[in-house]
Amino acid sequence: MDEQVKDETTAGQRRPLAHADVTGRRVVITGAGRGLGQVLAAAFDAAGAKLGLVARSKPALDEVAGQLRGDHLVLPGDVRDELFNETIAERMTERFGGVDVWIANAGVSREDPDITKLSAAAWREVIDVNLTGTFLGARAAVSRMGPGGRFIVTGSVMGVRPHGKLVAYSTSKGGVHALVSSLAQQFGPRGITANAVALGWFDTGLGAFWQRDPAREADIAAHTALGRWGTPDDLPGIYLFLASESSAYITGTTITVDGGYSLL
Repeated sequence: MDEQVKDETTAGQRRPLAHADVTGRRVVITGAGRGLGQVLAAAFDAAGAKLGLVARSKPALDEVAGQLRGDHLVLPGDVRDELFNETIAERMTERFGGVDVWIANAGVSREDPDITKLSAAAWREVIDVNLTGTFLGARAAVSRMGPGGRFIVTGSVMGVRPHGKLVAYSTSKGGVHALVSSLAQQFGPRGITANAVALGWFDTGLGAFWQRDPAREADIAAHTALGRWGTPDDLPGIYLFLASESSAYITGTTITVDGGYSLL
């Protein structure tokens, strides 16, 4: 018993806990032009990371970048584009020497009250951005990451508990969670982790649309264990943790951050 305690203490001394330290980490954030991505950009910048900010709108990215203090790149483009994802990795390597963390956060949603009226084009847009874009990002990221790399995906409780009026979105996020499990197995031998964050209802980003209906807003809060919607302050902690050394032995999992919505 004493020997075991001694060994664990020695191991702890060799590698002190880093908590959520991301100082100097080279971090790509897709969907960084608004909502959650904007919140993450501010948080990682304040924590000392070097950022690659990705979104389709350059004016939106420029506005976000204008509020940052640290070293960063503005990378406008579409995550559905295979070549663009490779360009992100190349630009990060040229500027910072590589990529340590890739946060696949870009996403779109649409309400589908009647599947018979959901067009194939609308379906493809959601699947291509949310799922295919994540796959293309993972493939580009792993080519530039070394041991200690982190691939983090913004998932959703809708991928775990699908919503009948969000058919395409729920399907895309369910696929994302499965993709993370597969990526973790492929990335593991390289010392790279892959995890998803299943978000609940937040008053920023895609969730803000649903808040426009007071009755729906109240209903969602009533079905959340903490009795409220998430706020921007509730968002960055889990991402900072997963991007840091403290999460080195966590991979292939989906961590739910929903205030207990999926419990009720």
